[in-house]
Amino acid sequence: MYLTKLKKAKKKTVGSKQTLKAVQQGMAKVVYIAQDAQSHIVNPIIQACSLKNVPVVQVDEMLELGKTCGIEVGCAAASIVEEEI
Repeated sequence: MYLTKLKKAKKKTVGSKQTLKAVQQGMAKVVYIAQDAQSHIVNPIIQACSLKNVPVVQVDEMLELGKTCGIEVGCAAASIVEEEI
């Protein structure tokens, strides 16, 4: 499953603000975006990923992404900063 890497990541960001910051700082390896998130929230992240050549993985629902990150609420974006060795 494509979310397994995110779940097992040693270090990750959860939420749009932290994810955007990680992309801008060149720390994000892979970014996950929920398809049901509002476009004005995720578009700046997608644009930053395009500029920094960071791969973007589409996830069906915010709730699914949130649960994968270990939170009980929906999450618009997340990223892997450091993968499990």
